[in-house]
Amino acid sequence: MNQYLAITSRGLENLLADELEQLGAQNIQVVHAGVRFKADQAMAYRCCLWTRISSRIIQVLSEFNVRDDMDLYLGATAINWMSHFDSNTRIVVDFNGTNREIRNSQYGAMKIKDAIVDRFTKADLRRPNIDRENPDLRIHMRLSGEKGILGLDMAGSGLHQRGYRSEAGRAPLRETHAAALVMKSGWTPETALLDPMCGSGTLVIEAAMMAAEIAPGLKRKRWGFESIKDFDKEAWLEIHAEATVKARRGPSKVTTKFFGREMDQRVLAIARDNAGRAGVKSLIDFAYGDATQLIRPEGFDTGIILCNPPYGERLGTTSELISLYKEFGNRLKLAFEGSVAAIYSGSNELLSCMRMRADKQFKLSNGALDCVLKTYLITAGSVKKEDGEKEGVIVQEDVAPDFANRLKKNIAKLGKWAKREGVECYRIYDADLPNYNAAIDKYNDYLIIQEYAAPKTVSEETARRRIMDVLRATIEVTGVEPNKVILKVRERQKGRNQYQKLSSAERHMTVDEYGIKFKVNLYDYLDTGLFLDHRITRRMLGKMAAGKDFLNLFAYTGSATVHAAVGGAKSTTTVDMSNTYLRWAQENMELNNQVGDQHEFVQADCLQWLQEVDDTFDLIFIDPPTFSNSKRMKQTFDIERDHIMLMENLKRMLRPEGQIVFSNNKRHFKMDLEKLTELGLQAKNISDKTLPLDFAKNKQIHNCWIITHKED
Repeated sequence: MNQYLAITSRGLENLLADELEQLGAQNIQVVHAGVRFKADQAMAYRCCLWTRISSRIIQVLSEFNVRDDMDLYLGATAINWMSHFDSNTRIVVDFNGTNREIRNSQYGAMKIKDAIVDRFTKADLRRPNIDRENPDLRIHMRLSGEKGILGLDMAGSGLHQRGYRSEAGRAPLRETHAAALVMKSGWTPETALLDPMCGSGTLVIEAAMMAAEIAPGLKRKRWGFESIKDFDKEAWLEIHAEATVKARRGPSKVTTKFFGREMDQRVLAIARDNAGRAGVKSLIDFAYGDATQLIRPEGFDTGIILCNPPYGERLGTTSELISLYKEFGNRLKLAFEGSVAAIYSGSNELLSCMRMRADKQFKLSNGALDCVLKTYLITAGSVKKEDGEKEGVIVQEDVAPDFANRLKKNIAKLGKWAKREGVECYRIYDADLPNYNAAIDKYNDYLIIQEYAAPKTVSEETARRRIMDVLRATIEVTGVEPNKVILKVRERQKGRNQYQKLSSAERHMTVDEYGIKFKVNLYDYLDTGLFLDHRITRRMLGKMAAGKDFLNLFAYTGSATVHAAVGGAKSTTTVDMSNTYLRWAQENMELNNQVGDQHEFVQADCLQWLQEVDDTFDLIFIDPPTFSNSKRMKQTFDIERDHIMLMENLKRMLRPEGQIVFSNNKRHFKMDLEKLTELGLQAKNISDKTLPLDFAKNKQIHNCWIITHKED
């Protein structure tokens, strides 16, 4: 009997051990992400053909200590490779794991390959060919700390490759993982199974194959063990023939009902094709279905509802997923009393949106991602039924009630104010409560939730749960469609990092501010193109600019320029280092019919431009970054340190009766009034007058000054 290692995902070791025991394996021992066992050749072939959970089965040839690359080489050289395969065999080495000395798996694989080749050449034999694309046999090395296991991959390619899936939907489960979920869900071959988000059908197909006793490896064309010298062809053909007969007879004996529902008709067609290739198409009822409108299929009285809902972490998907999980949970409670729901997800927070109490949970890994399978017994207590009602209504628990109440009060107050002011974009919440550290901005019928970085004293898990509660409660309170709620994470930024691009979808919309139109982008950047706290400052500039030559430095998307132009500025000059934002500024001007040679746009490093230009202006607006070390700037910039240097240059450009409106968002910024006086300038702090009602609680959001030539 030989020693074997069956490899699986973390969390599935005991399930695999039970499966191998049922198949007849002996001396079973659970190890990390695998199971050790002993078997003769025929039993090893049977395990390869019938295992539904293992991703690979390795015939162990040697185990040895690996402290460095020499140990690795010597351990591999000690194996008599010529007794296992000959020079004509195309091989490849798979190397998994690292330690303190072997830090690169490719390097480890190369040392194993060198040892194998040297063993052949020292025996005066032709070296075997290395074929990474189409090998006959895979050599497998597993390194864990200083313990190494080296052997032959009995299957060749991964055992998840059943041969029935030619194309999959988005983020498909591996077949081995899907089979494990079916087993963990509590399903038995006599139990009806429904997947309401079936995608390409993997979960229901794997379950149907179990019920029909179809060997998962039956459709494989090649096996690694066929290239090993002691391959027992007669034993293998007998095992394969027995499985073939079972597969032919199995489906006709199955009375269990299987149901797959999917919203994407293209993916649904793929699922049907996959089921056909797997030999179970006749057993599965595939149909169009929306999980948030799920109804009990005809023939499904009680059973298992098993699914793997999306749990993507990409920007802009979270609010939609919250709604999906919430509505899906509602449908389960309303329509599937008496059944068991088994839901697999990478997000505990999303699962909590279903508002159901789990009976069991199993922690599993899906690749590098930690996931959980939770099972829920759907009882009559899940819903409240009124007299005469067939289905009932869901009794919802309040989510983050203190946050929700504060948000309601803010909306009631600020909504009326915004309507009177004539603004469509305003802040409705700004970290009012310490446990809910976020800002929420309204842009027409869209909401942007910006999560501030949590303090170090708050755990990552707690912070995730809180922001999820903010999302859920915000959707409940406002009634905004989930696909119009955008989540962004805002950390402390330096310089122009707040303008960093997040995606390339280029999704824009137009908003109105005091009758002036602006293009904003709610998705693709951390900021939207419009700083809401500067709303009053912009309006003030519009009133000040009539008949004047106006300069806007560090202009971003030119919103101040637009206000000045609409307010009747004689000319405008807009300077920014980014061509992207200058184009955006021009588009904002065009939206408001402000075009012509009197409006100049300059792409330049503002600090350098200030030192070189001799033009003068009546009104200058400058809102520089707090700090910048951009590669495109010739020097670093710190507003506290360098604001007097700025004023030296601005004074030269400022006409005798001119005004500078100077703003920045550095907390506790202190103007050096003494040095400003020495320059012949004077400053008036107007920060309080430029703070809108929706930012009134955040006195440090920005500071603003009017600077003029000092009066004699």
